[in-house]
Amino acid sequence: MSRARQPPLVTGISPKEGAAWTKVTIRGENLGTGPADLIGLSICGHNCLLTAEWMSASKIVCRVGPAKDDKGEIIVTTKSGGLGTSTVSFKLLRPERIGILDQSAVWVDEMNYYDMRTDRNKGISPLSLRPSNPLGIDLDKGKIPQKDMELTFPGMSGDFTSEKFSATWYLIENHSGSSFEQLKIAASNLKKQATKKNEGSLAYVKGGLSTFFEAQDALAAIHQRLESDGTERVEGSMTQRLENILNRASDTADTLFQEVLGRKDKADSTRNALNVLQRFKFLFNLPLNIERNIQKGDYDVVINDYEKAKSLFGNTEVPVFKKVYAEVETRISALRSLLLEKLLQTPSTLHDQKRYIRYLSDLHASGDPAWLCIYAQHKWILQLMQDCRDEFIMGVGALDPEGDTRPSALGRLGHTASLKRGGSLRTPRPSTWRSETPQQVQFVEKLSDVVIGQLPNFWKLWISYVNGSLFSETGEKSGQVEKSKKNARQRQNDFKKMIEEVTHRLVKLVRGALLPTTLPQSDLSLYGGWENKTELTGAWLTQIMHIVRGCHDALSALEIPNDLLQVIQDLLLELRVHCLMVTLLHTIEDVKRLAEKEDWVVDNEGITSLPSQFEQCVVQMLQSLKEPLEIKSGELNEQRLLIILSNCQYLERRTFLNLANHFEKHGFTGTEKITRVSVDAVRQLDRNLFEAYIERRADPIAGSLEPGIYAGYFDWRDCQTPTGVRNYLKEALVNIITVHAEVFTVSKDLVSRVLSRIVESVADEMCRLMQCVSSFSKNGALQTYSELYFVVPVLTEHLVSSSSFKLALDALPQLHSGGDKKLLEELLNKFKSSMQLQLTCFQPSCIQPVKR
Repeated sequence: MSRARQPPLVTGISPKEGAAWTKVTIRGENLGTGPADLIGLSICGHNCLLTAEWMSASKIVCRVGPAKDDKGEIIVTTKSGGLGTSTVSFKLLRPERIGILDQSAVWVDEMNYYDMRTDRNKGISPLSLRPSNPLGIDLDKGKIPQKDMELTFPGMSGDFTSEKFSATWYLIENHSGSSFEQLKIAASNLKKQATKKNEGSLAYVKGGLSTFFEAQDALAAIHQRLESDGTERVEGSMTQRLENILNRASDTADTLFQEVLGRKDKADSTRNALNVLQRFKFLFNLPLNIERNIQKGDYDVVINDYEKAKSLFGNTEVPVFKKVYAEVETRISALRSLLLEKLLQTPSTLHDQKRYIRYLSDLHASGDPAWLCIYAQHKWILQLMQDCRDEFIMGVGALDPEGDTRPSALGRLGHTASLKRGGSLRTPRPSTWRSETPQQVQFVEKLSDVVIGQLPNFWKLWISYVNGSLFSETGEKSGQVEKSKKNARQRQNDFKKMIEEVTHRLVKLVRGALLPTTLPQSDLSLYGGWENKTELTGAWLTQIMHIVRGCHDALSALEIPNDLLQVIQDLLLELRVHCLMVTLLHTIEDVKRLAEKEDWVVDNEGITSLPSQFEQCVVQMLQSLKEPLEIKSGELNEQRLLIILSNCQYLERRTFLNLANHFEKHGFTGTEKITRVSVDAVRQLDRNLFEAYIERRADPIAGSLEPGIYAGYFDWRDCQTPTGVRNYLKEALVNIITVHAEVFTVSKDLVSRVLSRIVESVADEMCRLMQCVSSFSKNGALQTYSELYFVVPVLTEHLVSSSSFKLALDALPQLHSGGDKKLLEELLNKFKSSMQLQLTCFQPSCIQPVKR
């Protein structure tokens, strides 16, 4: 018979050993749905149900009875789950027997050992006075298992002292082999016992009549003796003498036991003192333990001990406890100050910051430690940036011969982790790089390292503060988490101003070093001071722009809002303009110097060397501008890639030809080479960006085919009759249509070029997947034909060659049945009607192919 619930399982008991009547806590699974569901609990074979207190389905509290077994299991029985099992055991400790005059530091219940009525050295339960064999015939124990009896008589018991006693159970268990005659004798014995109990008080008096006569004779003899003594002799009467004897016996007994009773009182007082010390030694030792654990750095242990002491003695009125608890509060207050000092210390890792914030929160520190840490980190970053500028202005920044500038104010950053940006801004440099690099370039690089090394942890600390993960990764401390979220919402604008201040400080420091004229006059003294430094050329400005752009990308990767980074983008734009102006001015100066040195000597064609030298100057200028004009495909989204591809085509077809015409119109020679080099560079850029776009768009579409085909454990050899084209192919077509729309909105000329590559990758992947199938069932072949015959006419229009789809179709078994061909046609018509609108705009007739 299956049960609604699993049987009870005991997995733990605390404590695991003890004397009789020890209070224990039992833990486990399926320990009942309520107090009424608990029908049995035995520990070491003793029934403990009377003392059991059901707490929950995983916890029961009870007292251990005086069981016979010294060690045994804990068995729980419930109505819903039946008889349970146990994975742990309990050890019953037998107390040593202690005499009346023996000293003991613990209380001994004498009633358990001495019973004056029976003169036995152990307590006797009232149940033990009942007959063990109420029927009065020989017992014949049966061999039926206990579990079978419980299943046969649910809710009953074979114990004749139980309220749920079952006579049938008792007879099967104890007299299964007794004959009918023996049972008749047993019934007669029961009747006799019942008759004796019903005879009443008269029979009891008749049975003890001789005893009453003997008592009467004794009282009469005592009366005659008193009469013979005479009542007039009071002092010499027998009563008086008996009283004197009793008084002397009492005095002798008091004298005899005075020393014993005194020792007992002293033992009681010592025992009480030991109990107090044992019970409260945790509090008395707590101040010293707190001091030791603080020195070892075990702050978790200190916090747990403090919470325990606070719950036990926080509201105590006992003077000695109040005094010790006040000392504990003093130590905890000192710990709060120490943790706050460590929290605000800089630099520090994000892990340590979170740890100290949680400690202070658990210690109920005043204020908001998390916000104090954020504020301190903000000031620290600003100071680092300013110190970087000050020490480079004073010339300290270039003193490190190893090529890693570490000003004194920045030396503590050695152990802080920098952000991984997919490659360091620094490239391998020669040993002379430091001495040859201008101070402004070194400063911008160091400033960028400071920002991208410190701001990520600062931003992550704020995110943890916002989502409450500072206090709990699992949400266990919901009060602290909700409080953190509430405080973060209130201070969101303040944090935004902090980020703005950092980015503005970065921009102002860079402007002060490179574009001082763009700063207000009031800021020049704080951010300027580079007037005496070397003037930078276009190549160095290019390097600086590369550094600033890397810093911007690193901050963007943190998902900082774009409006907070707009000032850096504006700075990059102004740096590009400044770099172009400086480069053009230098080129003009070079051309002037060449013109002044013209020797007017012509060659065989009647041309001097000035045009070729001018060409070299222009080529060098373009080379110096290559870095700021270079665009990395990884930094662009798909729409911008398409726009740049369209611009590259326009440059190749129009711009360079127009510039060549202008050069020739003004009498310049050598334009063919310049045009050829420029066109080659643009074509190379076009190829790189095109491959990057195809990789972003084609790989996800082709990569989704194989997981989609075999989704839901699909098997070509064992599949159901097809009902249509499956979703994976629909999703692939929709994704291709999406790419078509994306390209079409930018440039119609790019549509055929892009789609041909994407469709080619899809065709190659389909061919590969079909050739990897070992065999097809009839339904599997139909499913494959329905999918390929739909996708082939749609996609092959954009392919230069349809050989991949042809190879995929060749890998399929041929369809010879007319019914299969008809079903295939119905499937294709059904799918095409649902996709007609999307497929219409996808047809190549809507697209003007590009001439290549």
